[in-house]
Amino acid sequence: MKGNRSKASLYTSSFIRLAMILFFTEMVRSAFVISFLPAYAADYLGISVAAVGLAISVHYVADTAVKAIAGYLLDRFPPKAILHVSLAIGFVGLWLAFFSEQPWMLIMGAALMGLGVSPIWLICLSSIHEDQRGSQMGTIYTVWLASLGLGPVAVNFVIDYGYRLTFWLLAAIYAIGWLIALSWNEKLKPIPTLTLGEQMAQLRLKLFAMKPLVPGMILQTAAAGLLVPILPTLARQHLGLSYSQYSLVLIAGGAVTTLCLIPLGRLSDKWGHKWFLVFGFGALALGLLGLLFSANHLYATMLMAALLGGSYAAVLPAWNALMSYFVPPDQKGTGWGVLSSIEGLGVMIGPLIGGWIASRYDASVTVWISSAMLASIALYYWRTSLSRPVAWSGLDG
Repeated sequence: MKGNRSKASLYTSSFIRLAMILFFTEMVRSAFVISFLPAYAADYLGISVAAVGLAISVHYVADTAVKAIAGYLLDRFPPKAILHVSLAIGFVGLWLAFFSEQPWMLIMGAALMGLGVSPIWLICLSSIHEDQRGSQMGTIYTVWLASLGLGPVAVNFVIDYGYRLTFWLLAAIYAIGWLIALSWNEKLKPIPTLTLGEQMAQLRLKLFAMKPLVPGMILQTAAAGLLVPILPTLARQHLGLSYSQYSLVLIAGGAVTTLCLIPLGRLSDKWGHKWFLVFGFGALALGLLGLLFSANHLYATMLMAALLGGSYAAVLPAWNALMSYFVPPDQKGTGWGVLSSIEGLGVMIGPLIGGWIASRYDASVTVWISSAMLASIALYYWRTSLSRPVAWSGLDG
């Protein structure tokens, strides 16, 4: 009976609603950024790939920037009001980006999408109960990963039938999330806030302890960010794929990632995280290059996507375990916040650089550079000691 009550309390109606809001909004955001925006802007509006890369970078800049003040706002204003204001801002951004005729309108729309959707993730984290953190965090991450994968795949199947239909589909999915939000109302646990001086002091101390991670953190997210604005162009022009075939390739990679994530995570705990990072990033670099040589061969491209998916499944659990070494046990919130902010630097600059390279040279050049960056990360982790910090007492004061 006790186990049943615990399970029932874990999935309260409020928690389920919030998870559904996250699912629908993140599904639209991932579809918008990864698939719809690059294809629509370059193919339909005739906007340069460099401008598309700038729009995506600005999106992630806005996403990261609003997280810095969302905790402050949630501590002082009703969370339901913040949720609806955020959803409204994101909806305006989606409309502005679709009806844009100038690059600045596209960039503004992308920024508003980042500002609007980002606080929803923080609201989800704020709703988690301490005595159920592991289970509820696992559920939230599962919902987020599902939306992240489903959004681009679904949109790529629909894009073949027209951009207007695709936009209305995205708007409808977003509206479903907003309708669910109308019935959500919960008082959240306040998010602790620090003065600016205290935040800077903690940031300096934690960056010093985390310095073995910093180069790899920025490089790996930047390497992934390079590819975001050019993926639809690469799939269509260089690999010879229709948008539906592009979705099949994404499904192949996602399926292998899902199947391999748990077993490879267990093996990395058993055999050591460092070598899973070395071989995982090395395999990602080889898989990207393999894509360039699989042009006009769907099954070969799907095989390369499967290799990339398996490599990512090797990297993800090992990377999360490694980052946990550098998070102070009594300051987990701040520690994870610092790490997320550092990772965000690569996400912000990657699309801007990737779009510029593709516009000036070629999309395949962007892939070569991303592959080289991933290979350098593998080499960096091979040559770097990644042991757990001896003590955190020096960071607590």
